[in-house]
Amino acid sequence: MKYYILLVLCVLFWSGNFVFGRLISNDISPIELSFYRWFFVLLILLPFVLIHYRNLLIVLKKEYVILFVLGGLGIAGFNTFLYYGLQTTTATNALLINSSTPIFIIIFSVIIFKNSINKLQLFGIFLSTIGVIYLILKGELNHILDLHFTIGDLWIIAACIDWALYSVLLKYKPKELNSLEFFSITTLIGTFILYLVFIYQGYSLEFSFLENKEVLYSLAYIVIFPSILSFYFWNKATIEIGANKAGQFAHLMPIFGAILAYIFLKEKVQGYHLIGTIFIALGIYLSIFLKGMKINK
Repeated sequence: MKYYILLVLCVLFWSGNFVFGRLISNDISPIELSFYRWFFVLLILLPFVLIHYRNLLIVLKKEYVILFVLGGLGIAGFNTFLYYGLQTTTATNALLINSSTPIFIIIFSVIIFKNSINKLQLFGIFLSTIGVIYLILKGELNHILDLHFTIGDLWIIAACIDWALYSVLLKYKPKELNSLEFFSITTLIGTFILYLVFIYQGYSLEFSFLENKEVLYSLAYIVIFPSILSFYFWNKATIEIGANKAGQFAHLMPIFGAILAYIFLKEKVQGYHLIGTIFIALGIYLSIFLKGMKINK
């Protein structure tokens, strides 16, 4: 039961990440927000890293490939895609699209681990895909003809795919590392990757943006809750109960997020949000909770 409670808190905090990321999207660039978020997290974790650096270094030398992949996906990739998306789409839309993540987890589980898939799961994947497309087109199917949709929605889909792949690949987490050690070393790797992109795009370390109280408070929330607490909760729970079960909790994010978005951003839920959500939720239900005839591998 405690792992399910951790996952509920995890998605609640992550919902706030979408909302506050959107709130300050005009005040700080996506790569800056992503880099400084993990830079400050790394500073908090630094004492722990220094104390355990020998063990971390030994494991890094042996398992550097999977650690760089997981650090790149979970720390650097997902957050950067998300913040780029929030520049041009609403937090509500982003949260609803993000609720399709369990479907991508199933797809990657089939591709990577050759898990069997049944007819209802296939139909569920189809329904969820329809729901995501409906959200992207904002309920106007003619938009697909004139390509009239928000590029931010595509960034959010990229973030969903990124996170699903990260969650599935957590199965390969080095067993020598506990949850905190794993989080620390992937944060170090992810921050290093972000720093390279940060420098490549012409940015330099400076903290004048913190004079803006809205940015300061939002970043403080993002560093503590969605970063440190949520990542620790997610990694611990996912490793214990598996990616497929943990992924089910993603559909709680639109509920938490819609409330937070209304309070802080004054975003209202539109009709196409409800219709898209119904398709996604039904798809998740069919894909995860019901069983059907297995299709041969």
